[in-house]
Amino acid sequence: MIEVKSLYKSFEDKQVLCDINATFNNGTTNLIIGQSGSGKTVLMKCIVGLFEPTRGNIFYDNRDFVGMNKIERIKLRREMGMIFQNAALFDSMSVLENVMFPLDMFSNDTYTDRLKRARFCLDRVNLSDAEKKFPGEISGGMQKRVAIARAIALNPKYLFCDEPNSGLDPKTSLVIDELIHDITKDFNITTIINTHDMNSVMGIGENIIYICEGWKEWQGNKDQIMTATNEKLNSFIFASDLFRKVKEANK
Repeated sequence: MIEVKSLYKSFEDKQVLCDINATFNNGTTNLIIGQSGSGKTVLMKCIVGLFEPTRGNIFYDNRDFVGMNKIERIKLRREMGMIFQNAALFDSMSVLENVMFPLDMFSNDTYTDRLKRARFCLDRVNLSDAEKKFPGEISGGMQKRVAIARAIALNPKYLFCDEPNSGLDPKTSLVIDELIHDITKDFNITTIINTHDMNSVMGIGENIIYICEGWKEWQGNKDQIMTATNEKLNSFIFASDLFRKVKEANK
């Protein structure tokens, strides 16, 4: 579980996050949504330690992340997995080598055990047959699946996904959503996803936080979002004609 308490973040005289409070539970797909520039990316970067909060607290299973020293943070980061917007694979490495990279860097297991773990992760994302291929030889959706396999290689407690469906077609996006959701459940991971994809919101949004102009405007799940009365949230969600029609049909 990750807890964010009274979090503020400023850059010089610009206030970007204001009094953010949120709880992200184990085994749950938690989504942070909001318009570009709303502060959702800054929030995630504060949670993983890429930005230092101006004030406030972040707790990982009751461990004070903000108060940790450098060595303590490095140790905690080994419990984190990251899926980047562009997959961020190494072009010169094969699919298998990409998944093995964090194991080679941080695991004390034997080569045989590391290889076994990497192949297990590739099998979990249905890419066992692609281990010898290079990123340039596979599709964007397959690259995202390799990124997921790499992210779970060290068996993380916490998984962070930055726009995991960016650049993917709707069908492939659905596959990625379901894969992340299933892995979250199977391994009881605390998963936080930054997304603009409303299909993801309605598909796997067990806990959704809507950020607007640096404030947490609304929190709920994919069912509650359809009947929410928050005007700012509705303006954001139902900007699409499709979702507006769905809402009207549910009245």
